[in-house]
Amino acid sequence: MDGEEFAQARERAGDESVARLRAVEAFIARAARDAGRDPAAVTLVAVSKTYGAEAIAPVLAAGHRVFGENYVQETKGKWPALREAYPEAEVHLIGPLQSNKARDAVALFDVIQSLDRPSLAAALGKEIARAREAGARLPRLFVQVNTGDEPQKGGVSPAEFDAFLAACRDAHGLTIEGLMCIPPADDPPSPHFALLGEIARRNGVRELSMGMSADYEAAVQLGATYVRVGSAIFGARG
Repeated sequence: MDGEEFAQARERAGDESVARLRAVEAFIARAARDAGRDPAAVTLVAVSKTYGAEAIAPVLAAGHRVFGENYVQETKGKWPALREAYPEAEVHLIGPLQSNKARDAVALFDVIQSLDRPSLAAALGKEIARAREAGARLPRLFVQVNTGDEPQKGGVSPAEFDAFLAACRDAHGLTIEGLMCIPPADDPPSPHFALLGEIARRNGVRELSMGMSADYEAAVQLGATYVRVGSAIFGARG
């Protein structure tokens, strides 16, 4: 494939991503209306983890502004240049975060959705306090809840959530804006979405990040305010 053919192939891939983006937006709007909700109350997080800047740029150019990444280093590598062109873009950390990367995460991300343990709450509390003193932008925080109590998965157990939230607020000075969950792969997702909504209501937390490419319509119908969709927009990962 010569240079011109490669450029044409990349343009076609970008066109396909934008078409898939519009289809996902339409499905979200329909699911919201079916549930008696305003479609504007649901934010689509386009999960761009593992996709390069060349795959993300057409979606940005089409007007989408909210993206999800899994890793600090990957985000450092591709988003500074994208943000120069689109400074209003918003990047969410949706993957696990090591406590020793808290400073980088606070500087890089607009939203950290994967706060999931006391040591990370302490590290984020320290770095957010530092950023506040410096007058820097502060990330918004979501707690990841392990709704299935899966031992191999990150997240706070539902049984321990209330105490964890109190510690985040009282011991570490953190403001928690939302909750996030990833239901077990072999379970119907709707009971997990309903459980997350119940935990949020009980604790006065207003944002719910739940639902991915396979189940985001069910999540919208059960109150999601953020849905995280990657392959349904960008295509299958390599």
